[in-house]
Amino acid sequence: MRPFFVMVALAATVAAQAQTLCVATGDVTYQFPAAQTGMMTFVDGTSLTILGRTFAASDITKAYVAETPVTDNEVTIAYDGSRAAVTVAGNVAQYVSVSVSGAHVAIEQTNTDAIDGDEITYVLSGTSADGELTLAGAYKCTVQLAGLTLTNPSGAAINITNKKRIRLSVKKDTENTLADGAGGSQKACLYSKGQLQLQGHGTLTVKAATAHAIKSGDYITASNLTLNVTSAVGDGLSCNRYFQLMSGSVTISGTGDDGIQCDLDGDTSTGETADHEDEDSGNVYIDDGTLTISVTSAATKGIKAAGDLTIRGGIVNVTTSGNGTYDSEERDAKGSAGLSADGNMTISGGTLTLGNTGTGGKCIKADGLLTIADGNVTATNTASQYRYSSSYTASAKAIKAGTRTQTGGSGRNATYSYAGGIVVTGGTVTASATSHEAIESKGTIAISGGTVYATSSDDAINSASDFTISGGFVMGNSTGNDGLDANGNCYIKGGTVFAVAARQPEVGIDANTEGGYKLYVTGGTIVAIGGLENGSSLTQTCYSTSSFSKNTWYGLYNGSTLALAFKVPSNSSMGTPLVVSTSGSTTLKSSITTSGGTTIWNGFGQVDGSVSGGTAVSLSSYIGGNGGGGGGGGGGWRPGGGW
Repeated sequence: MRPFFVMVALAATVAAQAQTLCVATGDVTYQFPAAQTGMMTFVDGTSLTILGRTFAASDITKAYVAETPVTDNEVTIAYDGSRAAVTVAGNVAQYVSVSVSGAHVAIEQTNTDAIDGDEITYVLSGTSADGELTLAGAYKCTVQLAGLTLTNPSGAAINITNKKRIRLSVKKDTENTLADGAGGSQKACLYSKGQLQLQGHGTLTVKAATAHAIKSGDYITASNLTLNVTSAVGDGLSCNRYFQLMSGSVTISGTGDDGIQCDLDGDTSTGETADHEDEDSGNVYIDDGTLTISVTSAATKGIKAAGDLTIRGGIVNVTTSGNGTYDSEERDAKGSAGLSADGNMTISGGTLTLGNTGTGGKCIKADGLLTIADGNVTATNTASQYRYSSSYTASAKAIKAGTRTQTGGSGRNATYSYAGGIVVTGGTVTASATSHEAIESKGTIAISGGTVYATSSDDAINSASDFTISGGFVMGNSTGNDGLDANGNCYIKGGTVFAVAARQPEVGIDANTEGGYKLYVTGGTIVAIGGLENGSSLTQTCYSTSSFSKNTWYGLYNGSTLALAFKVPSNSSMGTPLVVSTSGSTTLKSSITTSGGTTIWNGFGQVDGSVSGGTAVSLSSYIGGNGGGGGGGGGGWRPGGGW
């Protein structure tokens, strides 16, 4: 009966002094503020019930009164080497079951309406090289990291099997590290079965030796925190439904698979929903913040979206260096990609710096429509083609979008259907590729605004179908093929176009005449080194000269008004003639001096600024195009290489 009398005495003390009653069961301490305890029930001297929590007297290892302040709805877990001390606020004691084995803590949480809308917060701190938190339940909660270094050599550092929304909050100005061991069965070092919201103003570093660094069975969002994934056997971040970066800094490196991967949870996409309510899209959203990803494994992706990828702002830096590989299951050669979307990709803001050095890789790859409306995109690919055999290859390109499907025939007689493509209405795009097209659409290309720079040893910009320019600034500089190439019709209706091709049979602006298509020029300001495709329809007058100098400035005038100042590149192989066109009477002057202005492709041209001096260049009327045929000039079928 001794425990009974001890508890009665403690209860009387608490009531008298308005302090905190602490009841310990091993490494777990429950704290009941006097103002909350009310009536405490003893049954036969063997059990004690406080605020709905019943203790067996035999389980109580210590009971005492303290002046310790208690934060309602809070559970603290302090790791200290081989042990962990857990403290539970009295108002949630009846909803929390805790077991502790060394520094391995398992909690099961249940709730009633009593604290709905005022969820439990689990505060983790301290250090352990052999500890974990396993959290089960069926109600939303917050897990706060407040200066935690936790390694679980046999499983996940934090394993949350609760399917509800979990906030993982990193306390301001704290450094936190989670790590797991190799060879376990865990899905991730940090795993949540439900929705996972990463937030806070502290720093979290994650190291995963078995699978993913962070995985959610639902969506993942990230805001404000600094998140560093420094190693993972699988993905850096893996989730279903959708991923959203709203703010903060996320850095991912050392992964064996993708940096960020988002899949569908079900079989059918909902698409983007209002406030992402009940969304299951496989979409990835980058709204703001800084995202830095480096992936090095074969055919891996910096960001992989099973749905759409939308970038509205922020700073995005992605580098891929993994070589291509052969996928025996899909019987296809695959390369890595910085940004990859099975659906559409939209860039409407932000600064993107994307680089690839792995064979067969892409900086941007969208199976649907790539739309660039604003922002600054730099995509640099210095890799070569990946070849598994003569039948299975993957080309290294800076930007690729759309899909082309063969519907019949073969070789020159093949027929195709096209989907997706590239639309540019604003922003600045700078794309370069060493071995293949800098920008390629397997559908159409439509440019109505913005600035597009492309350079390559292959076609600088290539469209598998129609190619339309109606506005903006477009430069395509090829050192070995066409500047701009359409395998359908090519329409120049407006804007400023500067196209540079290698020597014949390549041309500055190409259309697939072998397939019955044509280049139509009806407007715009045009400079085409290497000339225009044979049989072009020139509603706007074009002029040409076969004599011009490399690395020299020229001024193209509409009457007395400067339409464009441009600098001829110093490419080792360059076609002739030089064709120019602008509305009204056209004059070309060489050896001019420029200052100020907006450059087009690293000093190769400008659209405003002062111009002085110059010598008139003799121009001839240009009728019908340059005749370029064969594999390059005509944009036709190439044996072994497709269109």
